[in-house]
Amino acid sequence: MDSGEYKSLFETRRERGRHMRRLFAISLFVAICFIWAYRLSHIPSNGEHGKWAWLGLFAAELWSGLYWLFGQALRWNLVFRKTFNNRLSQRYESNLPGVDIFVFTAEPDIEPPMMVINTVLSVMAYDYPVEKLSVYLSDDAGSDITFYALLEASTFAKHWVPFCKRFKVEPRSPDAYFNTLVSTIPHDHNYAKDLAAIKKLYKDMKRRIEDAIKLGGVPVKARSKHNGFSQWDSYSSRHDHDTILQVDYTFSTFSISTYLRELYINTCYL
Repeated sequence: MDSGEYKSLFETRRERGRHMRRLFAISLFVAICFIWAYRLSHIPSNGEHGKWAWLGLFAAELWSGLYWLFGQALRWNLVFRKTFNNRLSQRYESNLPGVDIFVFTAEPDIEPPMMVINTVLSVMAYDYPVEKLSVYLSDDAGSDITFYALLEASTFAKHWVPFCKRFKVEPRSPDAYFNTLVSTIPHDHNYAKDLAAIKKLYKDMKRRIEDAIKLGGVPVKARSKHNGFSQWDSYSSRHDHDTILQVDYTFSTFSISTYLRELYINTCYL
């Protein structure tokens, strides 16, 4: 058995600077005790005004002090645990179960297709064995534009998923990732080159999808490239159409040839 099998899946370390924090907590508790002592040494005598006010203040100070004290019991010996995902993958990758992820959308007017496919792309790039990951998109409106956006996303995913795996991209939604990038030039030449290429592919995909939305339908040239659009020939309306089921395999090359599977489901609710 490989020696890596015996490595721990996580490490536990104690909080840094805990002695200073404990010293601060002790000094604060002493100050609270002085407040209690002062309040108890100034109890109003019988018939003196302000007895109820004193009682209310003492009750509040007592409750606050005890609440703080009990809270310190949880913070007195803090520990932090760090998991090693790569070790988990090495040890159990062959035993990991298949995962099906469902993404639901209503219609392009309410939920823009770019937002939907960014969600799909982010889950396709999960740090999980790609041959065990399936993504399902269910569209209640039965929109061919959503299906067209998914086809564009499946093509883009052939570049986006390997990019995420190679450079440990976070977040994995393309739109969110590009918006959080620092404007400085990356030091890694390969990363800078791949980043420029992937951003161009994303912008081109976004432009084509938004053009289809403005046009109000899928371009004729795009329809002719995929037989799946033929199922919209009997399409009547968003509330009156047959169920449409499309399966698309997105092939990506990593250490071995693997794939991600996308399933487009059109359902009709009357």
